[in-house]
Amino acid sequence: MFHNETFLYGVKRVLQGLLTLFLASALSFAIIQLAPGDYLDSLRQNPTISEETLSDLKERFGLDKSAFEQYWLWLFRVVTRFDFGESFVYSRSVSSLLLERIPATLLLAIASIIITWAIAIPLGIVSAVKQNTMIDQVLQTLGYVGQGFPSFITALALLFVAQKTSPLFPVGGMTSINYSDLSLLGKIIDIGWHMILPTIALSITSFAGLQRLTRGQLLDILRQDYIQTARAKGLPENRVLYVHALRNAVNPLITLLGFEFASLLGGAFIAEYFFNWPGLGRLILQAVQAQDLYLVMASLMMGATMLIVGNLLADLLLKTVDPRISLENLQ
Repeated sequence: MFHNETFLYGVKRVLQGLLTLFLASALSFAIIQLAPGDYLDSLRQNPTISEETLSDLKERFGLDKSAFEQYWLWLFRVVTRFDFGESFVYSRSVSSLLLERIPATLLLAIASIIITWAIAIPLGIVSAVKQNTMIDQVLQTLGYVGQGFPSFITALALLFVAQKTSPLFPVGGMTSINYSDLSLLGKIIDIGWHMILPTIALSITSFAGLQRLTRGQLLDILRQDYIQTARAKGLPENRVLYVHALRNAVNPLITLLGFEFASLLGGAFIAEYFFNWPGLGRLILQAVQAQDLYLVMASLMMGATMLIVGNLLADLLLKTVDPRISLENLQ
């Protein structure tokens, strides 16, 4: 019964997701078209580029057609051939550019999520159990400070620390100059070494919010009558806390995990920019600045897809953790 319900729910959500992607693509394309000028405007400022060349480029990229025609031709290619078009700036397929950069962004963002959850949830539990003690006050203060610092301020501060402690931490790129000469283990260590600062920059704000959310959820659960009943029956405090309380407090955190998965693309942008990390963030920023239409569209669709997939995974994980939850009630 569970498998049938899950399958039907998954099919329904996929169909809803496809409709959402279609509407999001149309809206995104319309908004991009509202921006003044296009990619060729920057080329027109170069006196060495002839009008004939500009006309050829305009026809090659489909910019000589109306916005409506451009959109439907782009959508047809995506649906029939999964072809997101050609990048104006790089003169390469958009798909190949994204596939080249995705691993670096996912590596950084997933490492950040793992570290954030591994630290924030235990500290949130400690803060809730030690409510109103010195430990709780210190952890809450750290949480407020962490949430109050914008990501770019954190990145700048870490760059300053790296400068003062050089050469302890690398501050640019994903690998060292001698990366190709290293062994497999050496390459893994080298990438991990370069990941330290950008991962910390990504984790601090998320860590603070997750710690406070864990504390608040656990405190609410610990005040419930069934928790008091479990304690009155003489159950060990660890069992009350980790089996009864934490199991119910974790549901909102799983929902948050779905949104965090969706924010992988945008969340890594600041760290990538400041630490020269070769991921999607820098590529998309350059695409927006150059009005590289199809590259921008592909990145927007990727973000929308990750939002849909993240929420679906969060719902299925909620059902797995708590079988009492009905998938139909998660709409």
